[in-house]
Formats: sequence, structure tokens, C-alpha cells
Amino acid sequence: MAPSPISGPAHLFRLAGKCFSFVESTYKYEFCPFNNVTQHEQTFRWNAYSGILGIWHEWEIYNNTFVGMWMREGDSCETKTRETKVLLLCGKNNKLAHVSEPSTCVYSLMFETPLACHPHSLLVYPTLTEALRRKWDEAEQSLYDELITEQGYKKLLKEIFEEAGLLRATEEKEIEKKNKKLKSLEFETVEKCNKEYKKLSEEIIRLKDLLTQRGVVYERNTAENTSAEHVIHKVVTAKPSVLNGSKANEHLQEDTGIWNDTF
Repeated sequence: MAPSPISGPAHLFRLAGKCFSFVESTYKYEFCPFNNVTQHEQTFRWNAYSGILGIWHEWEIYNNTFVGMWMREGDSCETKTRETKVLLLCGKNNKLAHVSEPSTCVYSLMFETPLACHPHSLLVYPTLTEALRRKWDEAEQSLYDELITEQGYKKLLKEIFEEAGLLRATEEKEIEKKNKKLKSLEFETVEKCNKEYKKLSEEIIRLKDLLTQRGVVYERNTAENTSAEHVIHKVVTAKPSVLNGSKANEHLQEDTGIWNDTF
């Protein structure tokens, strides 16, 4: 799967495209922010492991702070896939400081960086748009006024973070989002189609008026079909005895607006 789009504090974006290594025992770990985490077993065993421990997925957020980066959907491991949480810590240099495996196929990396040293460097609120900040403020006020519960407040925050691209929406929400986008595109297409149909209808009315003015007779059904294709067919199949050699036909030939590229 492809990594999620880059998100979070803008000053951390400069880490994108870089990779940082850490060697422990016979394993080499490599962390590429906003991309993936890999592990390479540095032995001469015939089945030495070398693979992906996780792909950039979403942030872990706690108390208005970016705590760490979740890398998910790594290589398969028994009945699940490998995943890694990268904790961001203040440090003098950008480097991987520690790697552990708290539970089977779930890894924990500690990444030190001077970009995380400022007290406000990992705050979530400043990274949001004005509209999303307003939503957060309204949620805070609703919680204060006891209009929503703590659980309802957390749900609203989760929706805000998902909308900001900081958290990855559930698969159901992703499908719903795609369906909305398709519906939007479909509506635009229909709107454009209606616009073109209106133009053709106006052209048909112009043609009918012109034929009437020139005294050209064309057949009518009791239930007149006003579609572009039907009216054009009537004009094209008008009786030769009416059109050929008549003064009306001469006028029609002089009017270059009848047989134009519209048709």
C-alpha cells in the first residue's frame, strides 16, 4: 500500500525523503519518516529476514500533542501484519535511539530530533485550518456546557483529526468518501450534459422557426418528439419535391447557420 500523505507539524516535513539507521545485534533498522520502517537481518543465514515493519499510516495524538507516528500494514506476521510506533523525542541530532518489540510483530522505535525540542513543536491545534479550529472550539464549549459527554467530545475530535488528514479514516469512511466524490463527479457530468442539451434544444427551435419562415413543410407526429436527433432526422429526410428547385431551398442554402458543425 502507498504511504499516507504527509501531515502534521510543517517543520517536520523536512524529514521526508531522508532515512535513519540503527543497528542492534544482527539487525539493522531503517526509519524513513512519512514513508516506512524496514528491518534487515545482517547474517549469512539462508532465510535471513529483510522486510517492512510498517508503512506511514497516521499520527498518535494525545492531549493536543503529536506523540508518535504509526507505521502499519507491514509484512505479514502469522495472522496479522507488522506495525511500528515511532516516538518523537527531543535530541541534539536526528537519529534512531532505541528499538524494541513490546509484543509479537509490534515494534517501538525512539527517534530523537531537535525539531521536537520546542515546547510547542508538537502541538496539534496550530496545525489545523481556521475552520477546523473553530470546530474544535465549538466542541470544547459544548463539553463545558455539558451538551456532550466526554465520549462525544473525543468522537468529535477524532472526526476533526480525520478531516485534517492526521488520522486515517476507517475503511467504511474511506469508501463513503470515495462514493461522495463519484456522486459529485456524476452530478457535474449530468449538469454539463443538461447544459449541452439546452444549447441543442435552442438550436432546434431556431431551425424549426427558420423552416417555417421559408415555407418548408416537415412531418409532425401527434406527440411531437423534440429530441435533437428526431428533429434533425426530419429536416434531413424532408421531401425532395419540397426542397429541390424551390425558392425556399435557395434561401436555406444561403443560410450557413443551418448545416454547421453543431450536428
